Amino acid sequence: MTTIKDIADAVGVSCTTVSNVIHGRSGRVSAKTIALINEAIDRLGYVPNMSARSLVSSSSKVIGVISHLSPQNNESIVEDPFHSAFIGSIEKTLSSNGYYLMLRTVETTSELLAFLRNWNVDGLFFTGVFQDEFFEALAEIHIPIVLIDSYVTLTKNMCNIGLEDYKGGYTATRYLIDHGHKDIAFASPTIREHGVVYERFQGYKKALSEASIPFRPELIFERELDAETTIALGKTIAKRNDITAVFATADIMAAGIMSGIQQSNKKVPDDISIIGFDDINLCKFTSPMLTTIHQNAPLKGKLAVEYLMDLLDNNPIENRNTILPIKLVERDSVKTINS
Repeated sequence: MTTIKDIADAVGVSCTTVSNVIHGRSGRVSAKTIALINEAIDRLGYVPNMSARSLVSSSSKVIGVISHLSPQNNESIVEDPFHSAFIGSIEKTLSSNGYYLMLRTVETTSELLAFLRNWNVDGLFFTGVFQDEFFEALAEIHIPIVLIDSYVTLTKNMCNIGLEDYKGGYTATRYLIDHGHKDIAFASPTIREHGVVYERFQGYKKALSEASIPFRPELIFERELDAETTIALGKTIAKRNDITAVFATADIMAAGIMSGIQQSNKKVPDDISIIGFDDINLCKFTSPMLTTIHQNAPLKGKLAVEYLMDLLDNNPIENRNTILPIKLVERDSVKTINS
């Protein structure tokens, strides 16, 4: 690995001179010497030691992306295509601002505190945060924090990027009702009060109520998002004769359910219609292509980083809670039936 000494030897100057140029303290260095040092840096492939620099500047240039979501099957958050797209957008935008990303899953308060003791991060992104004891511990942390899709009371060092979850749940269910469906299943991960899934569930129930369709608890399916579980759920639904449509709160779940239905020798949408949520690329690869509720994952990641940069720079922030819009994307997985 190229060092400052290597650059100094190549140019014929002292290590102090090279260090001053690298760190922007080049007031007493001639323009010719600065040009020679920068040329040597490029030619030799010098990469600054960020750990050493952080000891001087108190900034590590590292931002943590922490998932507080704890799937029972121990799958990684990046196995969900929506979260992969979202995290990819965060990494790209952070990189353009000179920061590095660290991804971790943290389940308990003690794990969170241990992480913060061991890593000097400049800021944090958090997913899966609810108004509970974990959040109370998080609220005591005095570094910039951007929450993703959370329904909590924000502290002064926090911002949140959310979505029209309630409207999304309502819109998806209303769409199925408008196509003649009354026996509509709701499939999601565990429903926790005042979370993303809870809001979509409330939208689902509102649409049923407006259409005078009775709410039926036996049509609610709470499952993990892994392939094995969602395919099994599809097979379970295929055996039922009282379900004509399914609203799944994630496209990855909708795709698994669709596969399970088709493996049971039933057809989508001829026998059972399906609508998903997120509008990931997978929707265009399923057969039939999946009708879904669209949200903009790259934009959500970009805005989350912009929020964090404002917090780091102590810029005034008028609105600390941005709610992004949803829209319906019609494809081929919903059939109109007679009422």
